[in-house]
Amino acid sequence: MAMMGVLAAHAEEYPYLTFELTDGTKASVDVSSLQITINGNTLTAGSQTFELTNLSKMYFSGSNESTGISETLAGDLDTATEIYDLQGRKVTKYQMHKGIYVIKTNKGNFKVNVK
Repeated sequence: MAMMGVLAAHAEEYPYLTFELTDGTKASVDVSSLQITINGNTLTAGSQTFELTNLSKMYFSGSNESTGISETLAGDLDTATEIYDLQGRKVTKYQMHKGIYVIKTNKGNFKVNVK
């Protein structure tokens, strides 16, 4: 006897489906009206296309993680070893104004939005 089943994902509280690639990069897709197709070794989700061999994992998330931009806290700046603006210029935390910066810390590199 063959059994058939349906798997329903309950993601009402998660507006994004996030894909993490084997190189660590992430891309998020809005789940409203989302269509996912697989053709050979290619997965297409909304407007994003991925090679299946490059996918590490996918999960529902509450934020769009593809930008990789987070808001910074004063403590984040205190642990920064280097700070760069979007033009690639090295700046100090005292030279930072509103905008997006790349901060290097001992824990890794982060893009932050200074408000």
